[in-house]
Amino acid sequence: MIAYSTDPHHLMSSQLTGFFVGWPDPPRPETLLKLLRSSYRAVLAHDGERVVGFATAISDGVLSAYIPLLEVLPEYQGRGLGSEIMRLLLAELDHLYMVDVMCDDEVVPFYERLGLRRAGGLIRRNYARQSGE
Repeated sequence: MIAYSTDPHHLMSSQLTGFFVGWPDPPRPETLLKLLRSSYRAVLAHDGERVVGFATAISDGVLSAYIPLLEVLPEYQGRGLGSEIMRLLLAELDHLYMVDVMCDDEVVPFYERLGLRRAGGLIRRNYARQSGE
């Protein structure tokens, strides 16, 4: 059964293997652990003790955030984990005016299904929160 969490501080690098498939120089698990712990927000998908997916956000915490990474292990793709991870992360960022994502063209429809729209990249603007309060 898949469980979701938002605290990467209890993780060990040994739980973070198999990500970044196809990257020419993928981050090592130790680097990924540091990245997760340093992110403004992170959402993790777990299958038991194993991390099978994650997304991160960097932010000023006031008006804007950028989502640089969404990764799901290949054997877990196509099960809705990426969508659920993103729904949870966007909920964590809902207090912000803008949440931006840049992605390859082939995954644009995925992000559009989550409510993001094209604007030279993909963006979400929460006009009710543009004052930063």
